Amino acid sequence: MKRPAADGTTRCPTCRAPTLRQTVGHTAALTITADLQPLTPQQQADLWEPNRLTWCLVTIAGLPPRLRWIHPWHPAQCPHPHVTEHRCPHTATLF
Repeated sequence: MKRPAADGTTRCPTCRAPTLRQTVGHTAALTITADLQPLTPQQQADLWEPNRLTWCLVTIAGLPPRLRWIHPWHPAQCPHPHVTEHRCPHTATLF
C-alpha cells in the first residue's frame, strides 16, 4: 500500500478509491481505512453489516480530517459527512 499523505489520505492499491487511514481510539486503538465518499442516511442503512462501522468525518479548516465513531448518542443533525470502512470490491475472498 502506498504511504498515506500527512493527513492520512491515500488510495486503495486495488480499486484506487480515495481513503483515509487513521488510528482511532484511546485505550483500544484501531487502525481504520475508511472511504472518503460521504454517505446519505439511506446508504448508511444499505451498507450496514455487523462488523462494519460508520464514522463521522470531522473536517475543520486548517486541521487534518479526523474519524469519530458514530455512537448511539451521536447528534442526529451532525454537520459532518459520514463514511464507512473501506471494503474493496476487487478483493477476492479466500474462505
